[in-house]
Amino acid sequence: MSPIGPVDASRIPRYNGPGTFARLPRLDEVTSTDVAIVGVPFDTGVSYRPGARLGPAHVRASSKLLRPYNPALDVSPFNAMQVADAGDIACNPFNIDEAVTDIERGADALTGDGTRLLTIGGDHTIALPLLRSVARRHGPVAVVHFDAHLDTWDTYFGASITHGTPFRRASEEGLIDREASMHVGTRGPLYSDQDLADDKMLGFSAVTSPEIEIDGVAAAIERMLARIGDRPVYVSVDIDVLDPAHAPGTGTPEAGGMTSRELLRMLRAFAGTNLVGADIVEVSPSYDHAEITGIAAAHVGYELLSAMALPKA
Repeated sequence: MSPIGPVDASRIPRYNGPGTFARLPRLDEVTSTDVAIVGVPFDTGVSYRPGARLGPAHVRASSKLLRPYNPALDVSPFNAMQVADAGDIACNPFNIDEAVTDIERGADALTGDGTRLLTIGGDHTIALPLLRSVARRHGPVAVVHFDAHLDTWDTYFGASITHGTPFRRASEEGLIDREASMHVGTRGPLYSDQDLADDKMLGFSAVTSPEIEIDGVAAAIERMLARIGDRPVYVSVDIDVLDPAHAPGTGTPEAGGMTSRELLRMLRAFAGTNLVGADIVEVSPSYDHAEITGIAAAHVGYELLSAMALPKA
């Protein structure tokens, strides 16, 4: 049976139709899925501007303009695999520990049959339970983390699980491959040079935003692919990896970031890799205007789905 794709925009205008990502079918409208898109409306782990709990709905609304054929990769992802919108994982907005458990259980329930997840957050706290679920099936994974920030700090105000700590906890728990994980697009001030020393100890290398500016995107892609090799890879995209000119709607913006064009080009490089899951986080619509951030995030999701649709090299 052919996959059920998006609503046909030549028959139903894009401003009509279901509120699912890219106007795809709901999970209960298909018999099986290759990739499920799920929202996690949670932002209790933020340290500055809140609002990412409204990110999943905003990204879905901004995805109505997506079309089914991706010319950059010569693939129609919704024809090549069954993609469906699984709605949102409900989680406790008042207790981070309970919320993390809720998210992990929700991810496990959706992926028990081998379905891969594209998750829309939510703040970056959600990466920890998602990686716990992924590692349960694949073992330690290569994490490619697109972000302005390291997110490998130890605690914030004594809290060990926040949006600034998920990859430290993931490394300590053995969820990531310490020989194959990296940050992309990091920039801006740190607390001290110890942040970089700790990050290296936790198993991350980095291609910084200044390095991308100096050496170019092609060199960054070469370093990234050499780092991950043929390992199972999980991609985590904090939308603040983009410069605030390209993504104003986020909680902790940093000047000097990537353009949306640069980010999308790098994401296309995952075509042919063993991409086992991904997330897009930190979209905060109350700081967005003209859907700039939501549209960028929707296209990030589309390129990740396109990469998932192509066979491993």
